[in-house]
Amino acid sequence: MSLKIAFQMDPIENVNIDGDSSFRLALEAQARGHELFYYTPDKLSFESGVITAEGWPLTVRRDPDDFFTLGEKQKVNLADWDVVWLRQDPPFDMGYITNTHLLDMIHPDTLVVNDPFWVRNYPEKLLVLGFEGLTPPTTIARDLETIKAFKAEHKDIILKPLYGNGGAGVFRLGPDDRNLTSLHELFSGINNEPLIAQKFLPDVSNGDKRIILVDGAPVGAINRVPAKGETRSNMHVGGRPEKVGLTARDLEVCAEIGPLLKEKGQIFVGIDVIGDYLTEINLTSPTGIQELERFDGTNVAALIWDAIEGKIT
Repeated sequence: MSLKIAFQMDPIENVNIDGDSSFRLALEAQARGHELFYYTPDKLSFESGVITAEGWPLTVRRDPDDFFTLGEKQKVNLADWDVVWLRQDPPFDMGYITNTHLLDMIHPDTLVVNDPFWVRNYPEKLLVLGFEGLTPPTTIARDLETIKAFKAEHKDIILKPLYGNGGAGVFRLGPDDRNLTSLHELFSGINNEPLIAQKFLPDVSNGDKRIILVDGAPVGAINRVPAKGETRSNMHVGGRPEKVGLTARDLEVCAEIGPLLKEKGQIFVGIDVIGDYLTEINLTSPTGIQELERFDGTNVAALIWDAIEGKIT
């Protein structure tokens, strides 16, 4: 079975071929004989009832000096394609949200992965709030006094943008820190969005576990250990990936959230667990499959394509 696969993603020339999940997914699809097409999010359009994308036929290979080739630029009707991958990185802004609305117009006749309706309606730092008992104490607010009260109660907190990604704008405010008001002013000057505050979890020093779920089922995990002097464990900011297994608590968390992810068409999901707590459910552009493959030998890309092909046949 040969499928026509389109990737909506950030500029391909900037990817790290040893860490980028989109690249690994494209490589696996190509190995299965699927046809690849690539375009950037700004090239998605609605034209007289047709959802179009201007981009290029794509060939990929694992060569750090020459890892992709583009064919002749063309504009395509995405309704003619079998699968569209929504793989652009956040920020989860109005541009991102608009693109999910446009992709809604072709899904599910063209399978959009992950389902754009639920990507839009389940922002990753908000979706976790529906699972009481799994998450650390959390407040989401724009009002400074509300956040101050949360800090007064929990003393040591993490403050971050609600729709950020990759560890950008994440601050730890300890019991004696006096920067909360200044940070609130800074964030308020950037946009009108609320902030998210969570109780600091000391277990993060042992790592922030990224668990990969495929069609609602856990397939493995990697541990991301913060660099010395850092609170953030994101690999974008120097976090070190390590081999790690799934604990009984991890499996309990996955068993609770997995059925909902499967029901809502979230085929490739990465959840973040610190100690016993679920902190995020990443639907937009999860990462980690290449590290998991190196550590455990698990070809997650193949499992993802097996799930996708099973939904199309």
